[in-house]
Amino acid sequence: MLHISNDSLPRPKNWLVITVTLLASVGHLATVGAQSLRETPVVLAYRAASPSVVNIHGQKMVRKTAAGFAGATTDALRQVNGMGTGVIVDPRGYIVTNHHVVEDVPDIRVTLADERTLTARLIAFSKNDDLAVIKINSDAPLPIIKRGSSEDLMIGEPVLAIGNAFGYEHTLTQGIISALHRDVPVNETQKYRDLIQTSAGINPGNSGGPLLNIEGEMIGINVAVRVGAQQIAFTIPVDQAMQTVTTFLEEHNQRQASLGIEELFDPQEKTLEVRRSDSTHFVNGDRVIRVGQHDTRTRFDLALAALEVRPGDSIPLVIERQGETKEFKIVAGDPAGNRKRTRSAAEVAWEWIGIRTEPINASAMRQINLRQGTTYRGGLRITAVRSGSPAATYGIEPGDVLLGLHEWRTESIADLEMVIDRPELRTSVETKFYIHRRDKTLYGFLRLAELPASSGR
Repeated sequence: MLHISNDSLPRPKNWLVITVTLLASVGHLATVGAQSLRETPVVLAYRAASPSVVNIHGQKMVRKTAAGFAGATTDALRQVNGMGTGVIVDPRGYIVTNHHVVEDVPDIRVTLADERTLTARLIAFSKNDDLAVIKINSDAPLPIIKRGSSEDLMIGEPVLAIGNAFGYEHTLTQGIISALHRDVPVNETQKYRDLIQTSAGINPGNSGGPLLNIEGEMIGINVAVRVGAQQIAFTIPVDQAMQTVTTFLEEHNQRQASLGIEELFDPQEKTLEVRRSDSTHFVNGDRVIRVGQHDTRTRFDLALAALEVRPGDSIPLVIERQGETKEFKIVAGDPAGNRKRTRSAAEVAWEWIGIRTEPINASAMRQINLRQGTTYRGGLRITAVRSGSPAATYGIEPGDVLLGLHEWRTESIADLEMVIDRPELRTSVETKFYIHRRDKTLYGFLRLAELPASSGR
């Protein structure tokens, strides 16, 4: 048998260098591989969204009721430390959060992701919808949250929550969408509607923070957790939340200054069309592209753009009219001096029927038609119902979409105004109404309240 000694094998002169180099290369490859596996979509989503999430702190006085002897009670005020979360929606420092986070808090403190703490002021809110907008002042533009849509959510898809859980700032939790369209009663007078149910860990302090999809887009505002349960929490869908915020910001702006636009329509959530104006600068059908330094594709964009406008301000505008771009400036008016002697359709609808409405966007209308197999062209989402009104008496609820009244469709505010002005409606004993609710078209009959003589209509 032939034996070959080790000494007889050929050996490269630089064999030691080759061995060390190979080992170093293998180590480098292992490190790169580990990084790519660790940097998951969850990590990327948090990294993208967390700079626009803020932590909110404050103190307020609450009334504590303690049981005494023989059923008597004693009331005492005590100070509690509140905490919550918010999301930056405008680089100037406008933040959306839950109303209950900032309610009755005289000194709202906001801590940013870079650990700066600033004082905020309350701008506008809707207590019934539990949403509010607050404002901080920053020396530099702030990062804003990237918004997704809540219209195409899937049960089972992964979601993330970022919040000030129990005071632990910027806590990240993960779960799935457990259910959609949940109605959650809070007490005898308040009820959250059409919420997202999630298994993501949401705790005290998470209120007002974002629920994110796996791409880091905000799909909801976290609002409530089921006490005593595990992995049952609830979120306001982002589309519903932003529509509500848009409405109360518009109402806030109308009290501050007037741009001369009475009614807008965003047919495809890409452009804003002027439907009615009291300014000679606009004609119906104009598309508002830019106001000041802000691009305006939606009503929410315009509401944000107009937040700091005051009477007398000269505002640059860019519009598109019949395919041609036009630029001009308008002087913001004083709403107190521009009020009409006659009452608006919205005011009459509130007193006569008992509803406040807003146009439903085209995307939401398409979803209704898709689910029901219908071809409705539009509708008015009911944002509030007056207690004791005909609408409340006959079962109309906030969140319903008013599709028709009497013999006419209500596809826009202009349609509602036309219906209100119809003389035959005023002489009817009962009026038929059509609404969309939970993928169903319902109808009923209501007896209208007596129209105030001072309505001027």
